[in-house]
Amino acid sequence: MTDADVVVLRQKIHGMDASDYAEILREQLPDQEVALATTPAEEREYLRDARVATGFSLSEEQLELAENLELFACVYAGTGHLDRESFEEHDVAVTNASGVHAPNISEYVVGSMIAFARQFSRAQAQQREREWRAYPTRELHGSTAAVVGLGSIGTAVVDRLDAFGMETVGVRYTPEKGGPTEEVYGFDEIHEAVKDAEYVVLACPLSDATRGLVDDELFRTMPADAVLVNVARGPVVETDALLSALRSNAIRGAALDVTDPEPLPEDHPLWGMGNVRITPHNSGHTPEYFDRCADILADNLERLETEPESELVNQVL
Repeated sequence: MTDADVVVLRQKIHGMDASDYAEILREQLPDQEVALATTPAEEREYLRDARVATGFSLSEEQLELAENLELFACVYAGTGHLDRESFEEHDVAVTNASGVHAPNISEYVVGSMIAFARQFSRAQAQQREREWRAYPTRELHGSTAAVVGLGSIGTAVVDRLDAFGMETVGVRYTPEKGGPTEEVYGFDEIHEAVKDAEYVVLACPLSDATRGLVDDELFRTMPADAVLVNVARGPVVETDALLSALRSNAIRGAALDVTDPEPLPEDHPLWGMGNVRITPHNSGHTPEYFDRCADILADNLERLETEPESELVNQVL
């Protein structure tokens, strides 16, 4: 077992093994010794000398072993599961994988909108019955989307909707920062943002400010022909309020990649609703995931070598 500059910890993401990630890193970092740890013992051994570790998490015990560690490159966008105090105590920088989901999740959002506009579910049902009968559809062109959350995913959604000739308004924590949309509102102004929107896209983090954000009151404000697209987190939407809105035709429909509860129980009424499209938290699936994580890590290794005092890409600690 050789000393490692970068150790890839045990992990599986979207059905891909850590060995895939290690191979990509070796191609991108030919001058670095990249080691793949396949057992807990190998993780402990490699961490004793590695400058960089990448994976889902590092425990306090592992940090105690990693005396030379300078950077932990988390392969998830969220880092709430990490013990920040431990990393600070051991003077280890932490980066996340923010941005790796922007292309794939934004495609999911656009695809969901097109599916509702062109009534693909009705087409599929008629095809099963071999029924040749025309039906009305809509265009995305000229419609309005309210995008709640203007991080990397929300921004990518706005960029793609522009190509369809759609108007967009945004909602973010700090509206004074502006954004890529025609108008930007704060969360306390969300009713203004959604009142004329045919599509409401949730791409925000789950926080105290966003938990239960989409409730009965907001569904009353949304137009009756509005479609809700949730690629954020299930609890951003009050499920009972969503069910009520769907059952009473207060909105046209919903595309849900996340739900509350999650996984959605087999007997949950959302499963049987014809105006709902459900995917199993799958919008983030992409074969490019580890490639994008590797891009971030390669950039940060270069910064550690040439600009050790500079801010790292996606640095959260």
